[in-house]
Amino acid sequence: MLLAIDAGNTNVVFALVKAGEIVARWRIATDPRRTADEYAVWLSQLMQLGGHDRTAVEGVIVATVVPRALHNLQVLASKYFNTDALIAGHPPVEWGIAIDVDEPFSLGADRAVNTIAAHALHPGDLIVIDFGTATTFDVVDYSGAYKGGIIAPGINLSLDALVTAAAKLPRIAIEAPTDTSVIGLNTVSQMHIGIYWGYVAMIEGLVARMKREIGRPVKVVATGGLATLFEKQTDVFDVIEADLTIQGLAMMWDRHHI
Repeated sequence: MLLAIDAGNTNVVFALVKAGEIVARWRIATDPRRTADEYAVWLSQLMQLGGHDRTAVEGVIVATVVPRALHNLQVLASKYFNTDALIAGHPPVEWGIAIDVDEPFSLGADRAVNTIAAHALHPGDLIVIDFGTATTFDVVDYSGAYKGGIIAPGINLSLDALVTAAAKLPRIAIEAPTDTSVIGLNTVSQMHIGIYWGYVAMIEGLVARMKREIGRPVKVVATGGLATLFEKQTDVFDVIEADLTIQGLAMMWDRHHI
């Protein structure tokens, strides 16, 4: 069994993968100061509650965009799972794809892993949208090469900035609207409309512009924790792959062990 770890800016996702199938997943808030021992206590309890034997983990693979978190995850693998963690994008687990941009080494590990998984799952040209701390739009061509993309503030980040900068605005939860009206009658409803429908308009507008620039038929693949928040209010997504990064990590592991 494989333990795949996706360490993002907001959360660290741990997933158990067996024979290519994700059998369990857990997430914890990202904190670079969190020690391997703290991870182990938390993760061991969750594995036990789920009926998973820690000794059945034969390998660990990590993708991270938080360099300070990497050391403790490596210690977790060696100390508690008796294995050296493989780090996605680092020898011997290279990306194995063309990264056709000006600064290939600046591409985030999560975006590279998403590229690998999306291309394996869906043939042809793709736009991969990942809803995380930032919302990223990535272009993957029919050969599987990464061709560039867009980085935009995530929806929660946008809301936090608005509330922080405007003293009289309350903190609200992000949720799908109950109707399609875009004229709010009070402060809270106006905030919901501005954040939610403004974000939908951004997604649809950017995807339309990207499709025109690509000039070929394109499938739009959405992933990330907030992808399902928008799926009922827009037809811009062709498919939602909730576990795209974990799937990509499992594919990289399998490729390395063939």
